[in-house]
Amino acid sequence: MTTVERTQVFLLPDLGEGLSEAEIVEWRVAVGDVVTVDQSVVEVETAKAVVDVPCPYAGRVVTLHGAAGEVRPVGQPLITIAPLDGGEEPAGHATYREEERAGSGNVLIGYGTGHGGATRRRRRPRLTLAPEPADTDPADTARADGAAATGGVAPTGGVAPTGGVAPTGGAAPSDGGASIGGARPAGGGAAGDAPGQSARATALVISPIVRRLARERGVDLNAVRGTGPGGVIRRADVEAALTMPAARLAAVPDAPVTPVPSADGDVIVPLTGVRKVIADKLSRSRREIPEVTIWVDVDATGLLETRAAINAATPDAPVSILALLARICLSGLRRFPQLNSRVDTEAQRIVQSAGVHLGIAAQTDRGLLVPVLRDAQRLTTAELAAELAATTAAARAGSLPPARLTGGTFTLNNYGVFGVDGSTPIINHPEAALLGIGRIVDKPWVVDGQLAVRKVTQLSLTFDHRVCDGGVAGGFLRHVADCVERPALLIAAV
Repeated sequence: MTTVERTQVFLLPDLGEGLSEAEIVEWRVAVGDVVTVDQSVVEVETAKAVVDVPCPYAGRVVTLHGAAGEVRPVGQPLITIAPLDGGEEPAGHATYREEERAGSGNVLIGYGTGHGGATRRRRRPRLTLAPEPADTDPADTARADGAAATGGVAPTGGVAPTGGVAPTGGAAPSDGGASIGGARPAGGGAAGDAPGQSARATALVISPIVRRLARERGVDLNAVRGTGPGGVIRRADVEAALTMPAARLAAVPDAPVTPVPSADGDVIVPLTGVRKVIADKLSRSRREIPEVTIWVDVDATGLLETRAAINAATPDAPVSILALLARICLSGLRRFPQLNSRVDTEAQRIVQSAGVHLGIAAQTDRGLLVPVLRDAQRLTTAELAAELAATTAAARAGSLPPARLTGGTFTLNNYGVFGVDGSTPIINHPEAALLGIGRIVDKPWVVDGQLAVRKVTQLSLTFDHRVCDGGVAGGFLRHVADCVERPALLIAAV
């Protein structure tokens, strides 16, 4: 058997959910390099995230299918590997030999099987390491809290389209704004790295159980230090990594799509990448979900005073307005679980989720995305605040894996960051409801029969009319409004 006959072609695997292609950002190897099983060979970018792709074969690189900046369809050749001459084994290959015979389990799943032709588009800017940001000025935090913290309206499928609202600024770090996507992992190669070099070690993972646990918990295996033989990552290492702070990176804004003027003077903007996904998901949401929006104005003065009192008592663990609103939503969903559900159209049934996987709409340079806090109902208010801060920090760093951008059951969206009072957002398919919060501003308000100036905001609830009627939706929104006006009700509701 000749070497050519024995070559193994690795096809671009499914990388997540809902997409059928990925853009090659940077090759980690070059033709002639020797690779091991599960070594990262290429960095690719989808409309949801930037990820390193591991190769399930060991040997010498024969062909790289595609250049940096080229878009490859899922299921098409990515890299061709040939066995080494004379029985030579690459370093570390013995550790993986048994797994290789069964095929590496390190496959990222969910992007479909489209086989469209390859195209080319502009390569996005890379990220560089950045120092830790300085402590937030309290005045800035207060301003951000008043305007809200996430920047974004109803996402769909991990991408948060908002009906065409385009914010110009980010949000306060503690309140949910995020810069997701376009990110490089910590320790990525510098711009001048040679094609076959990598500035970080490849994760050594044998057990598919460890891979699955890392994927479900959103742990980057390349950032985990293995304690097993030869540095192999074990389950205990992944669990330990869950308590470690994520590395921070500074995101360089994505290169914008270049408009093309037509002969008659019109400006043509290509519908690609994130914007294409947004368009597809918005269309599906509007096509499938009969949505209704209800709203109410509320006096948030008591909520702001409660936050100030909590933070005065625990200055080392501040709680954001967004965390308090999340706690209130969780209380409401406990009373009205119909809104924490989805419609299974194929099986003609409504599925109520056992846990609340809370999505937080977040503004990014690549579009509006929604990181998910899984089983948020298990967290205390302080834990919610800490998890929100950690998640948004990781989101800005672009280090959230695709798994952290999917699977939400209810979305909290603070469009007040845009300086608007209200909105009728599109539901994040396949969820059944979304709560929106407008800006908090001074308004005249009647208190005990007397006119006073109060901090007022508008709450809106967009819900799927198939899962409930107006009584349930109104009851949920009224409960949220009452807790915003009288936070002490949260204690009674526990």
